[in-house]
Amino acid sequence: MPADLPPSRPGAVLFACNFNRVRSPMAEALLKRLVGDAVYVDSCGLKLPPLDPETGEGGIDPFVEAVMAEIGCDLSDHRVKTFDDLDDDSFDVVISLTPESQHRAVEMARGRAAEIEYWPIFDPTLAEGSREARLSAYREVRNALAARIAARFGEAMPRPST
Repeated sequence: MPADLPPSRPGAVLFACNFNRVRSPMAEALLKRLVGDAVYVDSCGLKLPPLDPETGEGGIDPFVEAVMAEIGCDLSDHRVKTFDDLDDDSFDVVISLTPESQHRAVEMARGRAAEIEYWPIFDPTLAEGSREARLSAYREVRNALAARIAARFGEAMPRPST
C-alpha cells in the first residue's frame, strides 16, 4: 500500500489466540474502545480454556479483567469462544496473536479477501512472581496491544464522537 494513502477501514476485524481468555479479548475491547460500533469486532480462540479446578469456570482471566478495568473496559460479560462458535466468519482483517491461531486464521480465510496479520504478543500467563509482578506483565501486554491497534487502525478509524 502506498505510504501516502491511509489504510481503508475494514468492516469486520477478528482477533484470535489460543483460548480467547487473555490477549484476544484485550485486543477486542481495545479496538471497540477506539472505533465504537463503526466496525464489527470479535475475538476467538482455538479451543475453550480448561476449567479452573477451584471455581469450575473457564472464562476470562481475572488478571485481564483487572488490568482492563484500570482503563475503564469492563470485560465481565466476555463470553469465551472458539473459531467454531463465531456467528459469522466473514472478516476483512484477522489478527492472530499466537502462532497456533495464525495457522487456523489462514485456513479460515482461504479463498476470501481477508487480510491476515500475525502480531507476536507475549503471553502474560507465563509471568511468575508476586501478584503485582504478574499484573505488571498483563499491563505490558495491554499497552503493547493498544499501541499496535492505534498504529494499525488509528488513522483509518477516528474515534467516534461522543
